[in-house]
Amino acid sequence: MILSVSRRTDIPHYYPEWFFNRIKEGFAYVRNPLNPNQVSRIDLSPEVVDCIVFWSKNPKPMMERLDELAGYDYYFQFTLTGYGKDVERNLPDKKEDLIPTFQDLSARIGKERVIWRYDPVIFTGKYTPEYHLKAFGQIASSLRGYTEKCVISFVDLYAKIKKSMEALGAFEIGKAELMEFAGDISKIAGENGMSTGSCAECLDLDQCGIGHNSCIDKTLIEKITGSRLKAAKDKNQRPACGCVESVDIGTYNTCKTGCIYCYANVSKKSVEKSCGVYDPASPILCGSLNEKDRITERKVSSLKECQLCLFGG
Repeated sequence: MILSVSRRTDIPHYYPEWFFNRIKEGFAYVRNPLNPNQVSRIDLSPEVVDCIVFWSKNPKPMMERLDELAGYDYYFQFTLTGYGKDVERNLPDKKEDLIPTFQDLSARIGKERVIWRYDPVIFTGKYTPEYHLKAFGQIASSLRGYTEKCVISFVDLYAKIKKSMEALGAFEIGKAELMEFAGDISKIAGENGMSTGSCAECLDLDQCGIGHNSCIDKTLIEKITGSRLKAAKDKNQRPACGCVESVDIGTYNTCKTGCIYCYANVSKKSVEKSCGVYDPASPILCGSLNEKDRITERKVSSLKECQLCLFGG
């Protein structure tokens, strides 16, 4: 099993104590987002978890406890953009805090295990293509030697963020300009020793030097673990998503960063309500069991087939 921590919320930033308690106890409960009274018990033992994929904009709160993950393989998707607090409201200063955190994490676990995400790209009167290229270049220069890969995507106008995007004045650019922008991004990344991939983009950017990326990346996980994986494409993601199947232990409406492009929160009020019942000792993130819940053991197992080193890679 590949464990996703988490597409639904920033667990490394806001809930590291809960996560490490779950690792220590060896299991977590996860509510079905579409059927809240259906609860799955997820085995988190090292024998079952082949790799953990962390998603975060600020993993600093958990970094001093990485030794507690001995026995687990893992890597980080680290989102670092050029937006200000009008878009990403509750993040520390990027130049003073987040870039040094990225560099520190990379030095600790290796640059191949920290993927830089510059996404989603939103175009507005303030955040023009020129602005993004300048910001991207500055960040790329700071991360040179600290990562091997950058992932980009362009904002998807989900219904729940449409109003906030309109308020921001977001607009689309023409295909020719978009392709030129993507090519410039790829060039800047290459000059800083990074390859570039796209996240769940229907647009073919191969000619720009940007391939379709897999954020839950079978090839990278096989490299990290030294084992072949029998892992299928994740059918629960968008058609253009290249990720392989994983199990997510996060909870929607619990991320406190306040990004206006967030699809995982319904509203600020819903986040406040969820966070108000946070208990790091609970087996469910920002929740507890009740008499209506039906708990089932989710069938999970290792996806490893064989050791790469024994079968020629």
